[in-house]
Amino acid sequence: MSHLKRALSLTDLLILGIAGAVGTGVLFSTAGMTAVAGPGVVVAWLIGAVMYLFVGLTYVELGQIYPEAGGPSRYSLYTHGRMTNLINAFSDLIWYLFIPPIEALATVEGLNYFWPQLINSQGNPTTLGALLGVVLMILFLPFNYFGIRAFSRATNLLGLIKILLYALTAIGFISFARFENFTHYGGLTPFGFQGIWAAIPLGMFAFGGIRVIPDYAEETKDTRSLARSIIWVVLGQTVVYLLFAVGFLTGLNWHAVKTAPGQWQNVDKMPGNPFLTLAHANHGGWLIPLTIAIAVIGPFVTGYIYQGAGSRVLLAMSRSGLVAQRLGHINQDYQIPAWSLGVFTAVGAIVAYLTAPLPSIYNLISDAVVAGYIGFAVNPVVMWALRADGRPGRLAGGKWIAAVAFAASSLIVYWSGWPAVPYAVIILAVAALLFGLLYRVGQGFGQALWYIGYIAFLTIMTYIGGVGAKSWVNSDWGSLIVVVVSLVLFLPWGIRSRHATLAAE
Repeated sequence: MSHLKRALSLTDLLILGIAGAVGTGVLFSTAGMTAVAGPGVVVAWLIGAVMYLFVGLTYVELGQIYPEAGGPSRYSLYTHGRMTNLINAFSDLIWYLFIPPIEALATVEGLNYFWPQLINSQGNPTTLGALLGVVLMILFLPFNYFGIRAFSRATNLLGLIKILLYALTAIGFISFARFENFTHYGGLTPFGFQGIWAAIPLGMFAFGGIRVIPDYAEETKDTRSLARSIIWVVLGQTVVYLLFAVGFLTGLNWHAVKTAPGQWQNVDKMPGNPFLTLAHANHGGWLIPLTIAIAVIGPFVTGYIYQGAGSRVLLAMSRSGLVAQRLGHINQDYQIPAWSLGVFTAVGAIVAYLTAPLPSIYNLISDAVVAGYIGFAVNPVVMWALRADGRPGRLAGGKWIAAVAFAASSLIVYWSGWPAVPYAVIILAVAALLFGLLYRVGQGFGQALWYIGYIAFLTIMTYIGGVGAKSWVNSDWGSLIVVVVSLVLFLPWGIRSRHATLAAE
């Protein structure tokens, strides 16, 4: 098996992780989260950070045990066989296939400030906007094609610029200093803790970028740096999100945005980029170019980083025999998975183009990335299964970490709601069935039943649990049911599935 070139340092991973994770999500998620939580948005970001830290710790351990390209799409192969790995890998692939087009179209939305014909009045890309999205998908390609060293140099430069621009923009909004918004109009939690719980799912997408780090594990000089980089990336992006939350609250001028003071539920109805609207409302002319810059540069950098990481997932799937062997080919000149990169880019370009003739695709691709959250849930089970098998762990209290990470992963999926979860599950089921038949993936079906049942359970809970379809159970009780059932039934079932395989052997 050909290997990729080891070239990434701890610094490279830190910039890669933060620059890849922080995108336009923070601009739009902050407004949406504030609409349901008020100033409690700050608490919501903190809780989200803690949840993702535990998820990240599973990557810390497994990434050091299996430092492979696209590692999270391979871990389950070693403990639960090909069927579980098929479902897990396609969960990850769907996540990655749809994010670069989302970021390309987000860049188009930022450019729409200069060329208003790119986005229509419904907020969807026009034909011209979709074509520009395709062009951007192709422009991502050179950043990933010319080898990992060229990639890291470009990312270090653009990533630092991006992080600096985000920090300056957030501090700029904080300078308006309307701190009374924290204490007036209902205080810190005008909607109680229920508002905070409702806000957390809206920020989940913004944290998901931590998983690009283990995808580049095979190209890391020292795998011990994976642990520090993942932890520091979670902390770093949390600081950025908190700065933007505080900036939004202190920059919120109720009268200028034509909203009655204290009407938190209306703050996400500002047209376009909410921070750009606030900059205009506060006559902050100097903030406008900064806000536009991050709306363009931010998603562009995230897009090409995810394009590169996604090609590593395809490489991993080829090594597992889930897709064509050709996709596992390593280009000897630049030591990159050239075929995987080309196919990944082509599919993303097609998805980006379809958003103009089929506007529903624009919303579907945002919903479908929930499949990636389904992929998160396998790692805690694998982590515990390895320990139960007698293999030494890398982290103290690993089983407790795995349990909390599994509960967090389950809530992240559940909170994503209806119809996002069923959309993702349908796409996942079709892809897994098609490629499972094509590549004759039958081994390990019994060991995958817990995972299939788990996905079905979460899908049902999003229907009945007050997060989008029905409210037969309110979202708080639904969250409790998800945690209890996941920990009492599916986590031990998943662990035992591995042990049953070993016993049979």
